[in-house]
Amino acid sequence: MKNKGFTLIELMIVVAIIAIIAAIAIPNLLRSRLQSNESAAISNLKAIVGAEVAYNSANGVYTGDFADLTGATPPFLEGNWAGIKQGYTFTLASPGPNNFTCNADPSEVGVSGNRYFYTDASGVIRFNTGGQAGAGDPPIGEQ
Repeated sequence: MKNKGFTLIELMIVVAIIAIIAAIAIPNLLRSRLQSNESAAISNLKAIVGAEVAYNSANGVYTGDFADLTGATPPFLEGNWAGIKQGYTFTLASPGPNNFTCNADPSEVGVSGNRYFYTDASGVIRFNTGGQAGAGDPPIGEQ
């Protein structure tokens, strides 16, 4: 009677091959997720700018409260903006009736995103890699 099956060495080779493939694939997957989160943050900031412009047209001022944008009928902005949204935390403020600011900060730097984003009534989205972005940082097109 002949035993059928794999030897220990054959199994170890298969495990080693799977480990090598995983070591190559996992960093690429994480990088793709990070880039996807950053792209989503930029898209969300564009939606916020559009909602603020519409709110300003209807009310004559900008708002610093997401509830004003989402609670109107019909809403200027859809969804729940409290907490983390696609790896980023959005903070909206209105330093005066003629301006608003919005920051998008990664919830976990290096995991959910590497760049911090900022926009205001100008509609220009700016970024910073060292901390919270502001009006003095470069626009996203200038990397």
